Amino acid sequence: MKKMLFILNPCAGQRKANKALADILAPFNRAGYEVSVYITSAPGEARELVAWRAKELDLVVCCGGDGTFNETVAGILESGADTPIGYIPSGSTNDFAGSLGLKTNPVEAAKTIVEGTPTAYDAGLFGDRAFTYVASFGAFTKASYATPQSVKNALGHTAYVLGGISELSQIKKIHAKLKLDGEELEGDYLFGAVCNSTSIGGIAKLDPSQVDMSDGLFEVLLVRAPKDLGEITECISAVQKQQYNCRMMTFCTASSLEVCTDGDVPWTLDGEKAEPQGTVTIQNVHHAFRLMK
Repeated sequence: MKKMLFILNPCAGQRKANKALADILAPFNRAGYEVSVYITSAPGEARELVAWRAKELDLVVCCGGDGTFNETVAGILESGADTPIGYIPSGSTNDFAGSLGLKTNPVEAAKTIVEGTPTAYDAGLFGDRAFTYVASFGAFTKASYATPQSVKNALGHTAYVLGGISELSQIKKIHAKLKLDGEELEGDYLFGAVCNSTSIGGIAKLDPSQVDMSDGLFEVLLVRAPKDLGEITECISAVQKQQYNCRMMTFCTASSLEVCTDGDVPWTLDGEKAEPQGTVTIQNVHHAFRLMK
C-alpha cells in the first residue's frame, strides 16, 4: 500500500474537522493509502515530523490553517523530498487556500486530493525560514498573531480587521530601504508585504490576473505612511478598490529582495510571528513544492 501521513491541528478554526475525522480519512483508505495520523499539540511539531518522514512517504496531508500548511511545506523543503502535499483548509482565514480556490468542506477537500494531480508552486525563504504566501511588516501585522485563537475562531478574518483598525490610532511609520532585483526603493511605510497570494490576512485583496503563484516572482505591496486623516482615507479607499499603484502605494514584482529598516521591526510569516529584523533577505524558491488539487 501507499504510505500517507495525515497531520491534524485540532485547534484550527472552529474545530469542525475533528468531528469529521473518520469521513475525511475514508477516501484515502479507499484509494489504497496506509494512513498514519498525527495530532499536533505545539508549534513546530508538523515541520519536524514532515522533515523526518517525508522521504519514506507517498503523500503528506495537513488539515489546519495557514500556519499548519506553512510548517508542512517547511518540512518538505528541509527534507529535500519531492513528496506531494494535500491541504485541507480548516483555519480562520486560509489565505493560501482561498487564492487557489481549494474546497473548505473537509470531506470534499479530501476527495479532491485523492482525485487530484500534483501541481508545482513557489514558496519563500525569509532568511532561512520558509513561508508559503506572505511575509509582512507594519500595521495589521501584529493583529494576525496577537488576536487570541478563541476570537479568531468566533470571528474569522474579521478579527484581523478589527485588530488592525485598533492599530491605526497609534500609527508608527517604518523607514525602510529595499533592493528588489537591483531596483532600490526608500521611504516611510505604514505596511509592507511580500506575497504569493491573492489575499493578505483577509484584508488586502490582489487581482487574480496579477498573481501567478508558480512564476518565480513575489508580488510586493508597500503602503506609504499617511501624514493626516485625508491620506488614511485615501489608503483605505485604494485597498477597497484594489488600486495599489497610486500615490499612497507601490505595487511591483521581484524574485528576491533585501529589506533594511531603522532598528529591528516585527514581521509575520503566513500570519505567524517572526523574530524582529533590521535587515533581512527574502528569496523566491521556484516550484518549491507540489500540491494535490
